[in-house]
Amino acid sequence: MSATKTMVILSSAAACLLTADAASAASCESLRALALPHTTIATASLVPAGPFLAPGTPAPPAVILPAHCRVAAVLTPSGDSRIQMEVWMPAENWIGKFQAVGNGGWAGVITFGGTPQAIPRNMAFALTEGYATASTDTGHVNDGTQGQFAMGHPEQLTDFAYRAVHEMTVASKAIIAAFYGNAPRLSYWNGCSTGGRQGLMEAQRFPDDFDGIVAGAPANYWTHLMSGIVWSAQATHKDQPGNMALEKLTALHDEAVRACDGLDGVRDGVLEDPTRCKVDLKRLACTASGSTSCLSAAQVEGVAKMYAGPRNPRTKEQVFPGVAPGSELGWDPVNGLQPFGIAESYFRHVAFKDVNWDYRTLDFDANVASSDKTAASLMNATDPNLQPFFARGGKLIEYHGWNDQQISPFNSLNYYKSVEARLGGRDKVDKSYRLFMAPGMMHCGGGAGPNQFNPMSALERWREANVAPDQILATHVSNGVVDTTRPLCPYPQVAVYKGAGSTKDAANFSCKAP
Repeated sequence: MSATKTMVILSSAAACLLTADAASAASCESLRALALPHTTIATASLVPAGPFLAPGTPAPPAVILPAHCRVAAVLTPSGDSRIQMEVWMPAENWIGKFQAVGNGGWAGVITFGGTPQAIPRNMAFALTEGYATASTDTGHVNDGTQGQFAMGHPEQLTDFAYRAVHEMTVASKAIIAAFYGNAPRLSYWNGCSTGGRQGLMEAQRFPDDFDGIVAGAPANYWTHLMSGIVWSAQATHKDQPGNMALEKLTALHDEAVRACDGLDGVRDGVLEDPTRCKVDLKRLACTASGSTSCLSAAQVEGVAKMYAGPRNPRTKEQVFPGVAPGSELGWDPVNGLQPFGIAESYFRHVAFKDVNWDYRTLDFDANVASSDKTAASLMNATDPNLQPFFARGGKLIEYHGWNDQQISPFNSLNYYKSVEARLGGRDKVDKSYRLFMAPGMMHCGGGAGPNQFNPMSALERWREANVAPDQILATHVSNGVVDTTRPLCPYPQVAVYKGAGSTKDAANFSCKAP
């Protein structure tokens, strides 16, 4: 999506209502002439308050944006870079802070937003909260599922991996300072999935960029995550005709709930701590042909492999963790006729540079190792040494849904534990980094459990008032009505029912170590 085509959709009435004064308008327009290293400012204009519709969004406008200065720019840190970015700055009532928002998948679009989100992480929401905000396409244009841009373009792969976000952050702060006359007093990152990986990458590579980071369901172990997705595809298609039917996934999910739901003392269809859950797949094995709710021998084997996750066949080392019990109803993207497109594209366009590569040929010994040699140092954000970020007061909140069907929640546990080991234990890490696991939540939102919450608000209180988040209130909404509230607890604590009162009320739960 070109910066020149990016536009705000305004009602005819709102177009006449500029809320900024003439000096501010002139100041915004004057940013076109702002000189920054390897930066071309394409647009700098004051946008009046009004309804916003992101480009390419068919739904009617859902968000009313305040008047703001919109700057679109192109960054060229290398001879083969073309990183598009936008900065939006409130014309009035700026709270003095900057919030950058992340991407999903292979990126390729700026995260404008414009429709409500259960966990807000887009430019539209940040602007309405009074932040100056920014996002980038990371240097290429696509729908987020393909990495073909990287073939023959190593600089563009570097842009996607980490450089685009850093360059956007530096440029955004300079643009904000020029517009307001002073730099933001605090800078925050907010992202999930690829956006979570971007957040951790910033903390590891550029600890001075942000004062606080929200990293949801991070795809930070990128190279092994891609292997894990292919593992699931191989496992579920061996000796099978195609996708596992929804009836079978439902039966599998029901069995996981039957076996494990009561372990937390509350039968609500949500597994509070899937680490304690063991699913007996023998109970689901078909005893007669033609049944739609039992599993064939091949399906039992495939499901067992998905739960277990890939291992190196020679060393038996875990390559990437498997999916958690309870996530089965979301397996369709992983249980398709081909691997999830993001992973297939990674191996075709980055790891092997072969557009005809067949996922069934992936060798989990030799090929995983060669993939790591090609891209791990560039793509992975697994460095456990967050001390430089913490030393300057940086705070990190990570969250992950236990029912995540795309990125194993155990990956977040593994990274958190690696930071503990590197920095000397939980007591030290707990002062700056907390991980919140969301029971029943799928990838970055959705699911049967409480999945609507605001980690950015908790992060701000922690960074600005030194109020550490001992819990985060989450809600579940059905038909526009809140039907359940539950506290999300900092790992390894879980929400424990107090024994009295409604199990749909967060007040009747407390966070305790298992």
